Amino acid sequence: MTDDQQIRALIERWATAVHDGDMGTVLAGHDPGIVMFDVPPPDAGVRGIDAYRETWPGFFAWQASGAVFQIESLDVTAGTDVAFAYALLRCGTAADFARRPEQRLRLTIGLRRLNGHWTVTHEHHSFPDTTGSPEAPAERDDRTATT
Repeated sequence: MTDDQQIRALIERWATAVHDGDMGTVLAGHDPGIVMFDVPPPDAGVRGIDAYRETWPGFFAWQASGAVFQIESLDVTAGTDVAFAYALLRCGTAADFARRPEQRLRLTIGLRRLNGHWTVTHEHHSFPDTTGSPEAPAERDDRTATT
């Protein structure tokens, strides 16, 4: 398999595991020192595999209520030892998509080749700001993100 194919397979397995609530596979291929910036707080992100693990149970419970988590597009750029990928995912409930059919989760992943294997060292998940407010985030009254 090419580097691109290996990375795609890793990310696709991860996304399927997120949808299925399979913690072991969600954590597989992630560095012990992972840094993740997620939609919900903490704003400073989470650092380390234990903190990363703790972010998932609530999401799995929400996911089990009928939400979807599905890669729609995935782009990978791989160097010799470092790679990044970005994707758009359908992430929401039927009610979310009824309100905003175009809603997509944005995902950026940083990877390093460690011991011959591509390993996720960074994840960033976000939704576009749909408040329409031109103010800086610190000036907004509503600082909550919708997942």
